[in-house]
Amino acid sequence: MIHYDEAHHIFKLDTPNTSYVFGLTDESYPGQIYYGRKIEDTDLGYLLREDERPQPPSVLRREKAGYFDFYPMEYPTGGIGDARESCIGIRTMDGQEGLELRYGSHQIYAGKKPLEGLPATWDENQSCSTLEMVLEDEVTGLRVILSYTAFEDVDVITRSVRVENAGDRSIYLTKVLSACLHVEQEHLEVLTLPGSWSRERQIQRQKLGYGSIVTESIRGISSHQDHPFMALVTENCTQTTGDVYAMNFVYSGNFLAKAMRDQFDQIRMVMGIHPDRFCWKLEPGETFWAPEVVMVYSDEGLGKMTRTFHSLYRRHLIRGYWKDRRRPVLINNWEATYFDFDTEKLLAIAREAAERGIEMLVVDDGWFGHRSNDDSSLGDWQVNESKLPGGFAYLAQEVNKLGMKLGIWLEPEMVSEDSDLYRAHPDWVLRMNGREPGQARAQYVLDLSRPEVAEYVYGMIRDVLSSANIEYVKWDMNRLLSDVGSLTLPSDRQGEILHRYMLAVYGLQERLTKDFPQLLLENCCSGGGRFDPGMLYYSPQIWCSDDTDAIERLSIQEGTQLLYPLSCIGAHVSICPNHGTGRVTPFETRGAVALSGTFGYELDITRLSDEEKNQIPGQTAAYKKYSHLIRNGEYYRIASWRENHLYDCFMVVSEDRTEALCTYVQVLSQINYKSRRIRLQGLDPDAFYSVTGVTLAETSETEDAAAAESSENAAAAGCGNNAGPKRYQGAALMYAGILMPRVMGDFQARLLHIMKI
Repeated sequence: MIHYDEAHHIFKLDTPNTSYVFGLTDESYPGQIYYGRKIEDTDLGYLLREDERPQPPSVLRREKAGYFDFYPMEYPTGGIGDARESCIGIRTMDGQEGLELRYGSHQIYAGKKPLEGLPATWDENQSCSTLEMVLEDEVTGLRVILSYTAFEDVDVITRSVRVENAGDRSIYLTKVLSACLHVEQEHLEVLTLPGSWSRERQIQRQKLGYGSIVTESIRGISSHQDHPFMALVTENCTQTTGDVYAMNFVYSGNFLAKAMRDQFDQIRMVMGIHPDRFCWKLEPGETFWAPEVVMVYSDEGLGKMTRTFHSLYRRHLIRGYWKDRRRPVLINNWEATYFDFDTEKLLAIAREAAERGIEMLVVDDGWFGHRSNDDSSLGDWQVNESKLPGGFAYLAQEVNKLGMKLGIWLEPEMVSEDSDLYRAHPDWVLRMNGREPGQARAQYVLDLSRPEVAEYVYGMIRDVLSSANIEYVKWDMNRLLSDVGSLTLPSDRQGEILHRYMLAVYGLQERLTKDFPQLLLENCCSGGGRFDPGMLYYSPQIWCSDDTDAIERLSIQEGTQLLYPLSCIGAHVSICPNHGTGRVTPFETRGAVALSGTFGYELDITRLSDEEKNQIPGQTAAYKKYSHLIRNGEYYRIASWRENHLYDCFMVVSEDRTEALCTYVQVLSQINYKSRRIRLQGLDPDAFYSVTGVTLAETSETEDAAAAESSENAAAAGCGNNAGPKRYQGAALMYAGILMPRVMGDFQARLLHIMKI
């Protein structure tokens, strides 16, 4: 709900439990007042401190610049006195850079409009309301429209910006950020998710002193190294207590997120497209659309923040045929064969997989051109029939006979120097005049900002997918963007390339999902280099990381699960010794960790031991049985191996609190130690529950078989005795806890299934 108090010139945006408030001064400057727990009062203009020096220019003209250096401007501009991080920068044809925005008008309406060419949250049931406020600069004629949407079913406010040139001369936009938030609270820390390839989204907290903390990407992708997320958290914030002010950027390219404490102990946090190498020429009458920022406030710690993001993304971001469906259990041949495969090898894997409950075969890199390693053929998206006689049509036919689906891997944004496409069109890659573009992974980046290049790429994808019954695509992107120049754009538009590139990628994936509406699209970027809300809008799942080691995955998936639903996290069981770490982990533990994602296999099933092969039916059955919880359950983080260095524990609980699945991983065993007390979360304190241990090697799809095993499994998990599973009151499980037995050996996993009686 959104309300404008005309008497006090106050805007108040309410979600079920939060309020966001800003107001207008007599001179029409919008200023931020409050974001936090829900409040009723709107007479809050006193918090803008208009009676304190330096007063507004109408009262104290001699201190206008000083006034702007303190005032909590709703959308701050540079060049007029505010020395903190601004949200918008311009350059006129005269080379001037100042901008002074004042309130012009506003409208409030039910529902939410899409953003032109951009991913964004959506609402099909008008379960939200939107405020559009127009700010105007009388000198340049620039109009900035701030859009706010308050959701009624989840504690989220989204913000976006569009800039209109209502003047009669061209203007260069040198910065357009999407949101600004002011917080006045002592002892705050900044939470971010830095990382690296195969170490994505590691949780980091830093005390915010005077000055700034920045997380950013200028790699052309949201990146492995940083993540388009930032949160301000109170000093002692935990999973269940403390205040959190969070922003997540619905964008997959360069971004900037910055928090700074000024000399008055005000904190400003901003987020948007990174201004580095950004300059957009806006002609008279044209509009620039900036991406969306999702804002979440929690007064109950990180756990409530997490569940809010999960709920929003499940209900209002993920789209399409697979949005609410269980994803098929797949097996990918990459770590099984790398480039060394043919039709018979793939069918041998498929036959073994089908017998054990696996539902899809994915053919990864190496099926096209003359590609036998990663030095060639990107861009030549035609099947290599010396490897796959009869192409995908024959392979799909044979795989479908086994009752399985067929999927493929693509990297359509790239081209190899050794390819027919590059030999025909060397000018189609990102490159600067007079410079040889640099390769990474022996490949160049196609200049998708050129419409003819994007059209050619899409034509190749469409032809491949139309050639056979292909039901899944893994869309990969394996390098940063460098040598960012286009041979077709004029000199004063070269600063538009990175954003135009991202718009083109979005356009391609939008076409793909519309032309093939039942296709399951999984995005990937050297693992998790583009795991962000922008990609989630087009693909309901994203490959989380190229690190498939189950123990390494605990911290990677913890950071990912902090924001994103488990149903969108690509997670597979891989071979041991693991190809990345050399670690040997029990097959059951690998299954338990992968179960908290989309679930699949990344190995050669034909070379597994009989013992491991025999565990696969139980793992696939468990995924199918508990998939409804993994897709839709409320996520609770109980313990973090990253913090305690010994064990990991989390659970998912059905919305009605009748069922839950708890995952426990003993990473390191300890000598002379007792059982560990675990306090569950999210249950109904007054209800009674049974707690059953789940042995993945033996899990059955039928309730009868599960019930028959419950006594043995419960005893093995320390949750009962051989007389059957014990009844527990929800309050006892949450406040007193349950005992997890000490088991011998490192890397041991246990699953608990909790059911309301």
